[in-house]
Amino acid sequence: MTIPGFFRLALNTVTAPRDVARLLLAMNLPSQALWLAFALVIVLNTLMFSLSLMVTPGNDLMGPVLGSPVVFGAMLGASVGALILAVTVCGRPLGGRARFGEIAILVIWLQALRVLMQAVVVILGPVSLFLSGIVISAASVLGIWIFVNFIDVAHEVESLLKAGFILLLAVVGMMLGLSVIFSLLGIQTGGLPGYV
Repeated sequence: MTIPGFFRLALNTVTAPRDVARLLLAMNLPSQALWLAFALVIVLNTLMFSLSLMVTPGNDLMGPVLGSPVVFGAMLGASVGALILAVTVCGRPLGGRARFGEIAILVIWLQALRVLMQAVVVILGPVSLFLSGIVISAASVLGIWIFVNFIDVAHEVESLLKAGFILLLAVVGMMLGLSVIFSLLGIQTGGLPGYV
């Protein structure tokens, strides 16, 4: 994908999320490509997060452990993977049909867009924390709206309300599961669930 193509698809994700979801699902990427894309977005998100910490020092919202890029990347990878699994599984009781790979490509694309959003935050951070805060808040709300539409298209539940409920169940299940696992490992997650 070219850089102009990436930005065009990113814009279309905002204006026509359902069309983009169908386009992504129609790609029918093999598992090797999905794993490579998954690893790439985790690495890029980790790099952007590390950059944001450098341009806005003193930000300890993520906890001291997550100051390490390796730890943050590993925990982000676990969280994103858990989200993909949770959205896939939680759709079943409500008539969802999406397979793991289908949800994966949609979540991976959203994580790619998060890299773009983090780049904007890195640029705005030193200029105005207020503006960067607005960008983060707006992107979070918009991201939820896009993801609900993605889930509706992938699971074919034909209801944004059902899709929203699937997302709610998935996020709650993911956070409970990961909090138990991380606490057993003695790791404080800080604001990581909000970052995902």
